[in-house]
Amino acid sequence: MDQSAQQARQLDSLAAAPDPMPFASFSMPGLPGMPAPVLPPDPKPILELDGEERENELDSLTDWVEDFLMPVYGAEITTAAPWCEQWQEHLDVVAWLHALWMAYQQHKDPEAGPSGMFVWHRDFLTHAMAAIRSAGGPLSACQTDPDRPAHRLLRGPGRSTRPATTAAVETGHAFEAAS
Repeated sequence: MDQSAQQARQLDSLAAAPDPMPFASFSMPGLPGMPAPVLPPDPKPILELDGEERENELDSLTDWVEDFLMPVYGAEITTAAPWCEQWQEHLDVVAWLHALWMAYQQHKDPEAGPSGMFVWHRDFLTHAMAAIRSAGGPLSACQTDPDRPAHRLLRGPGRSTRPATTAAVETGHAFEAAS
């Protein structure tokens, strides 16, 4: 009796009118009758943001760094692995941590699959933390002892002193001499 009822339901479903747009979720822009896909906004690096948008992103990043990243992955502060309580003032550190956070969000998503977080650890976390906290890295002049907080921004390279017009002239002469 159950088998007959199941066969009847199957016959009813086969006899039903077909879906006029069975592949609507695979829409292609520009095809008539097909809805345009809704794409998420492109994420922007934090250093490309301005004003309130940048401040809001920095606040969210700070929450993630202070509530998750450093308590879990921060390890000990030493001369080999410095940290700075004012890391938000180190623009290169902000850029690194923001990129790490965006990758974290992408790889913790269920669509990343069961190995998403392993990929984040292997490809992003280890490399970023090594670059940020290396002995010669951007925080190397800051805190190396938790009992003695310190903060100092290292001076970056200056602009070239060679004028562009001089370079073009010298290049032309050097080429003629080499010919």
